[in-house]
Amino acid sequence: MADEKDQAEMNEQSREGHQTAEQEEIKNVVTIEDVGPCKKKVTVEILPEKIAQVVDNQYDQIRKDADVPGFRKGRAPRRLLEKRFGKDIATQVKLTLLAESSDAAIKDNELDILGEPDVDHEKIEIPEEGSLKYDFEVEVRPEFELPNTEGIPIERQKLVVDDEQVEAELEQLCRLSGTWTPRKEDETVEPEDQIIADASLKVEDVNEAEKLNNIEVYVRPNGFVGSVPVENLDEVLKGAKAGDKKQTTIDIPKTFFREEYRGKKIDVEIEVKDIKYLKPVELNESVLAQYGVKDEDELKERIKTSLEARQERQVRVGMVEQVYKYMNDNTDFELPTDVTANYASNLLRRQYANLISRGLPKEKVQEQMETLQAGSEEEAKQQLKSYFIMDKLAEKLEIEVSNDELNGQIATLAIQQNQRPERLRNDMERNGSLEQFRQQVRDEKAVEKLLESAKITEVEPKKPAKKSVKKTKKAAAKEDKPKKAAKKTKKATKKTAKKKTSADKSSTKKSKKATKKKTDK
Repeated sequence: MADEKDQAEMNEQSREGHQTAEQEEIKNVVTIEDVGPCKKKVTVEILPEKIAQVVDNQYDQIRKDADVPGFRKGRAPRRLLEKRFGKDIATQVKLTLLAESSDAAIKDNELDILGEPDVDHEKIEIPEEGSLKYDFEVEVRPEFELPNTEGIPIERQKLVVDDEQVEAELEQLCRLSGTWTPRKEDETVEPEDQIIADASLKVEDVNEAEKLNNIEVYVRPNGFVGSVPVENLDEVLKGAKAGDKKQTTIDIPKTFFREEYRGKKIDVEIEVKDIKYLKPVELNESVLAQYGVKDEDELKERIKTSLEARQERQVRVGMVEQVYKYMNDNTDFELPTDVTANYASNLLRRQYANLISRGLPKEKVQEQMETLQAGSEEEAKQQLKSYFIMDKLAEKLEIEVSNDELNGQIATLAIQQNQRPERLRNDMERNGSLEQFRQQVRDEKAVEKLLESAKITEVEPKKPAKKSVKKTKKAAAKEDKPKKAAKKTKKATKKTAKKKTSADKSSTKKSKKATKKKTDK
């Protein structure tokens, strides 16, 4: 009896070994064809012998564990197992076949896919006879060659900060420290104004319009009504007064961050309720104290130092942007169309990490992120193209980011944000931006490597465009004429009283007053 049992176990082991050998030999029939840019259609045929193997394996497994009345474990006949577990086993066999065959088709054919294959298992059934055939589509990483990366031509601007730049920055500082002041009833909307409005957004194919009440709208060439970007918003609102209604129709990009708006037309109506302009602050002792300086000259010196540091960062950023432009302009390939919109959220997280790493204030980061979210389809494609290029470049240069490097960058960022590094890293892990931050650090290392061998030419800086703040200042001047006349009289009295001071101080004061008078005008 024992010999018969031993012989049965040997036969079972032999059968299992034979099945394993057969399973290794049986290959699925796979065909792949191009059906679009970076898109493949994968057709899989699972042969009857393979199906039978998986079915036998499933029944062998369940026989070992199943409790069947009248039989010891592992001894129940197949027909009883089929009667009792047939439906569940058929489902399990189907899922196993689809998962293993789709994974093998991708791996064996070295498809570098983006995302996971979408196999609708509910619509696929195992035939009673013959092969199981099914197909699915996947988007793959684009294939392309990188351009020559040695001796990339780069221009580096000289660092120059003059008095005119300092004065312009001082004017801007006074403006940004100002207050939003209501315009008079007969005044109309001007660029850079803020309006309080009720708005409605009527999306095509949607019956009811979305109502937005008492929202703030900033009058800019590329502004927002709620979360919707409106090109030439300053032209749409031009000449409007309180109580007026303005309408426009916009086309939303297919990569817009709100899925329900993507690729649709939206009729926008804006009812102006109130108009405000930004009234610059007076440069007085109170304002100087806020900046921790005792006089205007010291404030200007600080502004100059700040401009020099900012200019140095801008020059560096400009060089990095030239590297990206060179790589983009000299690399040509088609992008995966379907993945562009879905990939936008990942690009946004990378951009967020990039802005934070530059040390920008949170409100400035949020402002730029809103613009990025509403970016055109072309802009999204450019970012996605850069991602693929930099990914391949980092691979070619064998650039990696170790955990020590990543933690060091996080520590630097934490100091800028006045946070603990551990907390910042935990936040990144929680919101999903840690991997994007690692990619950003890797990209920076790759660009740095290219700049080491770049052909750099030093050039004179371009004159910055003057900011149009005079209209706002004139509006403030009209309103404050009586007040300023009184202030001028008071200043003249102070000037006479201070003539007893030294010649140096007198000269400084005159310079200051000349600046103030220029601002008043």
